[in-house]
Amino acid sequence: MSSRSLSAIVLLLGALIVACDASNGDRTQFFHNCRQNCERTNCSADGLEIQEQAVKFYQQSVFDRLFQWSCADECQYGCMWRTVLAFFERGWPIPQFYGKWPFLRLLGMQEPASVIFSCINFIVHLRMLRKFRREVRPDSPCYMLTHIFAVTSLNGWIWSAIFHTRDFPLTELLDYAFAYSIILCSLYVMVMRMLHRYSLFLRGVISLAFLSYYINYFAYLSVGRFNYAFNMMVNVATGVVAAVGWFVWCHFVRNRRPYFKRILRFYILMALAMSLELLDFPPILWILDAHALWHLATVPLASLYYDFMIEDCRTLRKEKAAAGGYSFYN
Repeated sequence: MSSRSLSAIVLLLGALIVACDASNGDRTQFFHNCRQNCERTNCSADGLEIQEQAVKFYQQSVFDRLFQWSCADECQYGCMWRTVLAFFERGWPIPQFYGKWPFLRLLGMQEPASVIFSCINFIVHLRMLRKFRREVRPDSPCYMLTHIFAVTSLNGWIWSAIFHTRDFPLTELLDYAFAYSIILCSLYVMVMRMLHRYSLFLRGVISLAFLSYYINYFAYLSVGRFNYAFNMMVNVATGVVAAVGWFVWCHFVRNRRPYFKRILRFYILMALAMSLELLDFPPILWILDAHALWHLATVPLASLYYDFMIEDCRTLRKEKAAAGGYSFYN
């Protein structure tokens, strides 16, 4: 145990003074041999149970057992750090493993910072939904639309926290699929907001089209090899369309709806926050990486979105009984 603690200290210091690039640590013979020897020595035949002689060494916490860290997982985790240490001692770039940077496990969580920030996002959306329900009357236009967005966001952040806690194929699929559902829902909200005075039939048809598209996209993600690049392009394209739609709306209503700045500010700041995803560096102190920072950056943005919807719903309710023609940009 003392050698493991010493290694952790060396690695923590190294993270602060070495500029590193990604490489494929899981493809090295060193990692492969380490993992193979570990599993043969310490694990049961199925790789799930830790053999009696190794139980004291691993000292799994209740959280490790709760989140199903098997013996094979422990071997992979331990050999990952041995490989990182070997790279560090030779002055080589810190490697990635299975497409991810090495993270220190905390309370059984694989990526603790992302888990914590995902939970904070969930709490913020829940608090803002409650604020919306307090300040907006149920008979206001777009009242249910905001609820749809809020429930979609809450679900997405739940699965984000689950995935970053334990990376399994199923949790990965649900994280990516429900993360996209939030972006697609933002586009849906934009379209329905523009058409809120049109017939229920038209809005129903468009809603079914959105739902059918998402179901088909979910099925696509579920079948065959997961295409990360394509999924990213779809997410970005959907977000851009939603942003452009709101920017056009803001341009036409800027003299009549001063609160348009809130939704404009939201999308501008969201675009800036997304730029964090373009960064790629080893986790600071092996906990905080660019993806975790992206989750952190989204925390204060939710209030901008809900504050806009609160003011918009209030305004639309006041105008609900007003006479006159309809403009697409109302």
